[in-house]
Amino acid sequence: MSGHNKFSKIKHQKAANDAKKSNVFGKLVRFITVEAKKSGGNLKSPGLALAIEKARKENMPNDTIERAIKKATTDNSAQMENIQYESYGPGGIAILVEVLTDNRNKAAQEIKAILARHGAELASPGSASWAFAKGPDGVIAATTTMPLEDEDIEKLQALVEALEENEEVQEVFTNAE
Repeated sequence: MSGHNKFSKIKHQKAANDAKKSNVFGKLVRFITVEAKKSGGNLKSPGLALAIEKARKENMPNDTIERAIKKATTDNSAQMENIQYESYGPGGIAILVEVLTDNRNKAAQEIKAILARHGAELASPGSASWAFAKGPDGVIAATTTMPLEDEDIEKLQALVEALEENEEVQEVFTNAE
């Protein structure tokens, strides 16, 4: 039986782990780039320091962090934008999607496509953000959280996973219990 040895198993596990790590590192590099542009490369600025701290928690190599900062301060590439998309998902759950992109139109179309595949659609600005509040740890559900049935929980989990797989999506927030 070919293909059933320890090396093959390790190779496939490593490939899966590397793909996940690559996705996380890509998001962190975008975040570092935006913060470095805002601060002009000042490592002591709170935003850039937070971005670097997050990258180090994920075990990102220092040279990758330094390259992202250098690229942001020397390169005149496209300006990155932080955009929030709002939607309602299964069971009427409010969804807030934070996106970091250099192409607003492409990001909007990708988010619309993911939402459409999972039976949701974009809502107008402000229609779902009322359900969230900014806290010290980021965005949290406001006083209203909604219970879900088991079927809706599975649909919501699939939707959130699909959104998080997109490289431009930074975070997804819901007001589900």
